[in-house]
Amino acid sequence: MKNLDKKNYKGSITIIAAASENDALGKDNDLVWHLPDDFMRFKKITMGHKIIMGRKTFESLPKPLPDRTHIIITRSKKYVVEFDDCIVVHSLKKALQLAEGEDAFIIGGGEIYRQSEKFADKIELTRVHAHLEADTFFPKINNENWQLVQETFHPKDDRHQYAFTYLTYVRPQID
Repeated sequence: MKNLDKKNYKGSITIIAAASENDALGKDNDLVWHLPDDFMRFKKITMGHKIIMGRKTFESLPKPLPDRTHIIITRSKKYVVEFDDCIVVHSLKKALQLAEGEDAFIIGGGEIYRQSEKFADKIELTRVHAHLEADTFFPKINNENWQLVQETFHPKDDRHQYAFTYLTYVRPQID
């Protein structure tokens, strides 16, 4: 993959995120909500696959997520991670090269989402029904590039501070 070109890419690339109605992702390198059912869905979808993330997203995890290969993007040539199933790269291009031929999931943060949008086949977005203060935001979804194909509402309850909706977007087929 000399040039990063989705037309020639083998494998699927899915962006997976949870963002509030004002596109808030997090603040101070942490989520601004706790949604256990969304965590379980994230685990189910990404288990056994390669997950691509920025350094700050990786560092926000309490530990590497089990049964997934972590591809961590950083500009720092000195950054080292000493965990099995963790690979450090210095560009999105290199991360996607390592994932080619497999299903890969882009898990954040905001800048990595922005860079990867043009290469993704699908977006799995949990839309949290609140307007929250944040310092990191999910990019606006351009409805000309994406088609909403599935929508599942989850109400607020004793385990979930906010109602939310699972949204699945795919690129429209061009005939």
